[in-house]
Amino acid sequence: MSAPHKFMPISVSLKDRPCLVVGGGLVALRKVESLLDYDTSITVVAPRVHEKLEYHAEKGRISLEKREYQPPEASRYGLVISATDDAALNGRVHEDARSAGALVNVVDDPPHCDFIFPAVLRRDCLTAAIATDGKAPFMSGHLRLVLDNIFPQHWGQLMKLAASFRSRVRSRWGESPEKMNACFAEFLEADWKSLLKDSSDDEIEAELSRMLDVPE
Repeated sequence: MSAPHKFMPISVSLKDRPCLVVGGGLVALRKVESLLDYDTSITVVAPRVHEKLEYHAEKGRISLEKREYQPPEASRYGLVISATDDAALNGRVHEDARSAGALVNVVDDPPHCDFIFPAVLRRDCLTAAIATDGKAPFMSGHLRLVLDNIFPQHWGQLMKLAASFRSRVRSRWGESPEKMNACFAEFLEADWKSLLKDSSDDEIEAELSRMLDVPE
């Protein structure tokens, strides 16, 4: 029997869960830019910061406080990232966050992480993520490139159509699971790569309407 995994892959809403990033270097910048894609507020605390963090602050994307970390402020946040090269400071941030039940990530220190950052590919509402339980992150980065070939750019448009189609199916056939499943089967069997490449918006709409019109 294999050893149990430490990190369970789940999707966590960051809405109403303010985020704190302690540190102002390139690593902190990468974590901030990962968080910017989500509906959350981000505060960065560091006495010196990368110029791009200054830029994000000027654009109103983050709150920037150029000062030392003040214990136990991590306890006031829902998600905390400590990205400094000071082991003692990272440990204090970790302790403050955990004492309040906040999720915490100490960069490059899996034993002090409640969560890790997978390698992520986004195509509109589709998220594909790969992680290695914190043991071989260089493989995650490599496999992210593999995913890029599996899900080329047209998947962004396809996912928008899929989300809209689901709403239309539920509105029309919400009382009939059989009809809904028949519509979804039609959608999944279509040659979307060709349709998106060769068809006009009107032709695609006609095809979606046909998929919706399952026999009574």
